[in-house]
Amino acid sequence: MAYITAAVILLFALAAACLLSRGKTAKRKLIVWGITAMVAMAPLLSWLAGMAYGMIARSGWAAGGMIIILFPVVFAAGLVSLLAGVFRK
Repeated sequence: MAYITAAVILLFALAAACLLSRGKTAKRKLIVWGITAMVAMAPLLSWLAGMAYGMIARSGWAAGGMIIILFPVVFAAGLVSLLAGVFRK
């Protein structure tokens, strides 16, 4: 049940980002998608991927390792997108 809840929240966040960025300038799109990546995608996507990998590998350590690797990568991508949008002319 927790997996379905996380997936639904992630899908709603992505849909909201699509709606907020539709028809806007490139600067606004970068800001919206950067915030979405940092707030919604990084924790939820890394948790879902980590738990799925942990089940496949049958190891809690593998799940934790995957989460620890994915979270900063997605968060950094969102931060770069946000900063590119903020400092774009």
